[in-house]
Amino acid sequence: MAEADPILGRGSSGFLASHNLFVRIASAVILAPLALAAAYFGGIPFIVFWCVAALAILWEWLALVTGAANVLTFLVGAAAVAISALMAGREHPITAMLVIALGALAAAIFAQSERRTAVAGGVAYSGVMLLAPVLLRADDQSGFAAIVFLFAVVWTTDVFGYFVGRVIGGPKLLPAVSPNKTWSGAVAGLVGAALAGVLLGSYIIGTNWFPAGFTAILLSVAAQIGDLFESGLKRRFGVKDTSQLIPGHGGVMDRLDGFWAAALLSVIIGLLRGGFAAPAQGLLVW
Repeated sequence: MAEADPILGRGSSGFLASHNLFVRIASAVILAPLALAAAYFGGIPFIVFWCVAALAILWEWLALVTGAANVLTFLVGAAAVAISALMAGREHPITAMLVIALGALAAAIFAQSERRTAVAGGVAYSGVMLLAPVLLRADDQSGFAAIVFLFAVVWTTDVFGYFVGRVIGGPKLLPAVSPNKTWSGAVAGLVGAALAGVLLGSYIIGTNWFPAGFTAILLSVAAQIGDLFESGLKRRFGVKDTSQLIPGHGGVMDRLDGFWAAALLSVIIGLLRGGFAAPAQGLLVW
């Protein structure tokens, strides 16, 4: 066992933990402004940003479930994602959704029989990653506010959960799926998200504080479920990270697992309340 170091912690493990935290922060400092800039400009830059993210996730998913990403299967799924992005950009959201569904079926045809469901699921998963934020941002009146709200909820959930979970520790949330997550971190994530939702809703977006906070809690729960889902998927296939594309975070899928689930719930709420014409207002205006 390594000798304890009073500055770095327990030998090399303390150094590695500190280094990993530094790399995570550095990556976030670069990626967060890029995501916000894309959201601010909207339109083609925003669609391209999420199309690239969706394609990276599709590649990681296929590599995870098949052992090595099948090029033909990936190309079929990628074509569906790209065409769906084009349809969304031309304001044909239903067509965009149908393209993803057809792409999932087509990709499954080229997969091994025992992997067809998993491959189709990967195309659907990446399609949600593309379309959920794009549909929200397409709302001219409240689209940018909805994306900022979504970012704030997911990021505060991650940050509060990560640091409180490490400092306080305590009982594990779901050790069979994710051995490092704790109840203290999960509750802290909910509290942080609620505070972010109330502050944004009351002082920036201009909506009522109670529904803003409640919506933030729902999205925080979704984000944590999305995180656990991806952890379970990785455990099922025996890997730690889906790739090493983002230093300190692993793959794109590792970084966006919580955002994926929160964005999906956001667009469902938005569409149910505001329709395709105003999904962002449906999410934010109560």
